[in-house]
Amino acid sequence: MSSCASRSLLRAIGQVQIVRLSLDHGVTGISANYCLRRKLHLFQLDNTWTELSRTTSYKHWSLARFLHGDRPVGSSEDRSPETSTEQDDTCEKSEQSEQVQIPGAVSANSVNRFHRSIPKRRQFGVRQSFASSLEKDANIEEYNNHLMQEESQLQDFTVALRKCTSPSDVLELTTQYSLSWKQHSNCLTAMWDSTKKMPEEKRRYERTLMFEHPAFAQLCLRVSQEACRMTPDDLVYSLHALLKLKVSQRARVIETLFKHCQERLNEFNEKVMSVLASSLEGLENTNNVEALRYGLRLRVEQRIPRIKSPLALQTIMRCIGKDAPTSLKEKLESKALQLFDQFSLPNCQHMYITLASMEFSSLPLLDACSNRIIGNINGIPFWRFVHILQSCKDLQYENVDLFYAVGDYVAGTMYMWQIKQIVLFLSLFENLGFRHEGLMDAFAEKVIARPDSLILKDLVISVRVYSMLNHFPGGQNPQFLDALNTILELYLSRIPAVELLRVVYSFCIMGYFPQTPFDQLLQEDTLNELLNSANQNITMNERMLHYVNLCLELDKSSVTKPAATVVLETPSSGLLTTTTSLLLAMRDILGDEEYFHHKVQFTNDYYIDFEICMDKDRKKVIPLTKKDDVGNTANVQRVAVLCAPAAAFCLGTDHPKGKLAMKMRHLRAMGYYVVLVHEQEFEKMKMEDRIAFLKSHIFAQDTAQIPDVQPSEQHLEL
Repeated sequence: MSSCASRSLLRAIGQVQIVRLSLDHGVTGISANYCLRRKLHLFQLDNTWTELSRTTSYKHWSLARFLHGDRPVGSSEDRSPETSTEQDDTCEKSEQSEQVQIPGAVSANSVNRFHRSIPKRRQFGVRQSFASSLEKDANIEEYNNHLMQEESQLQDFTVALRKCTSPSDVLELTTQYSLSWKQHSNCLTAMWDSTKKMPEEKRRYERTLMFEHPAFAQLCLRVSQEACRMTPDDLVYSLHALLKLKVSQRARVIETLFKHCQERLNEFNEKVMSVLASSLEGLENTNNVEALRYGLRLRVEQRIPRIKSPLALQTIMRCIGKDAPTSLKEKLESKALQLFDQFSLPNCQHMYITLASMEFSSLPLLDACSNRIIGNINGIPFWRFVHILQSCKDLQYENVDLFYAVGDYVAGTMYMWQIKQIVLFLSLFENLGFRHEGLMDAFAEKVIARPDSLILKDLVISVRVYSMLNHFPGGQNPQFLDALNTILELYLSRIPAVELLRVVYSFCIMGYFPQTPFDQLLQEDTLNELLNSANQNITMNERMLHYVNLCLELDKSSVTKPAATVVLETPSSGLLTTTTSLLLAMRDILGDEEYFHHKVQFTNDYYIDFEICMDKDRKKVIPLTKKDDVGNTANVQRVAVLCAPAAAFCLGTDHPKGKLAMKMRHLRAMGYYVVLVHEQEFEKMKMEDRIAFLKSHIFAQDTAQIPDVQPSEQHLEL
């Protein structure tokens, strides 16, 4: 038989085989489209048999040979010699028409034999299979209706879940639906979301109702049973929600989730690891918690070389937390420096928060991010500024250039900021110890123009900022303080006693004494409330009241002092220290200690490092033993040398902060000439420069009479 006939027969056999498979196996899927295809195959089978019945060219074949092809169809064993030549001529004609016609490759007898070769039982089975398939079509339609009904219920559940406003609402909802593990995880997350914005008192009440609800135990049991089937996201978010809801970490559901997190840690991506790490913060160090933390660090360390994007890196850095070993933090720092060329502006902004979450102050990274931000300061959102400044405070990162850039930008765009936003900027700068004169002057002008724009909270913060940074708006200080006092008097009838004390204390630091607020503060009822032993801030209140009394006494204010004066215990002398470099320099200048007193403590809680007696013109040092021999004490000038740490000065300057400025004002009121020494800057000087600095500040002129002294042994050793 020629290749032409073979191809024609094989095509027909292929169609019949498709039909047979359909008859034998019936409907095996649940798709309606598959059933339609099977019916189409049956229709094609009927057409194929009709076409095959028209041919009479070949011998009969058995069903097995026809359907399974034991030998090639039309081989020499199936053909008679006398028909070979005739068939070759037929093949030439069929080759011309095989592309458009189904070839007549099987005789009618073959088709009849094919029908007869199927047993009766088999024919009945085929008919029964076909009937069964119709039944399955009906079942499929019923199943599809069931799926649509479930989908509708799921949508209803999702809508109802979003409307829940408390954990109890969510628990009631779980009793009305048959839920999957995915929906159980969503319920736990919704329970936490509904409580995290509540006041603490209401949150505790809602948690109590949640624990007493009978559906909560059932929900925890289902979560425990289904934890093995949860995705990593649902597993970790379920754990996070339960821990935030204050479920005991020794509860069965928590222990079960811990166990599955340990087993599936390798499946977690950066985001899931970050959520898990935040969930573990503040937990008791049990075996499960320690194992998870250790596994997280190992997982992070393994992923570092494969990190290629800044976002993934920052997620990993936040994931490890503040308790990670320094070596791991340094590896992440090195990776961040390698990827810094890929950092966008938001990446640089987020790096501050990331490092703060790690409690790792990386100066190279912070400096690089600061330079990028300074160059692109315009358009940064308000809260991004807030997070950057707050992170700088947490990391103790002092970049004056960055702070000036932010302050200049806010002062230059004052029109686009709300009052409360500017107040928050000022508060953040005060926490950093940074005094931006331009911004503070611009805000003072705004307050003077519209005093009613400040609410009580803004007033308390503003007074604290200006007093602690010791800033007086140039040429407008009286107007500014009067405007603040005007706002305060509007709230006097309802201001809490503690807030009133804070405002008055700030006024005292600035040397401002309005009568009305002081009268209300110094009332007996107000003082009793502030000094009540049940008050948690009693120690701080006592200290502030002490300085209020001190200001009323030393600043010669017209305000009447309270009947009861708060007296603080004098700090022990062991707490009063002076830097060695300052002591050596004083000895080199004055020689014997008969010319100065060291560590002078006053009963009013003030302390000075050195006290020197000089003549009125500050040209000659008077020995302390001969101080009383001077005829008129008015001819004696006492000099107080104060050595203050860097924290007592505004950042990057020698401008004293409020409490130090108040102390200097009071020492002057006590008759002292004050010499202020910046400890950090003084330590950077050479000994010759230290001596020259002290001489220029202690003595009025270069012609001053300095006692003849030899350099101290300590100085010679240096």
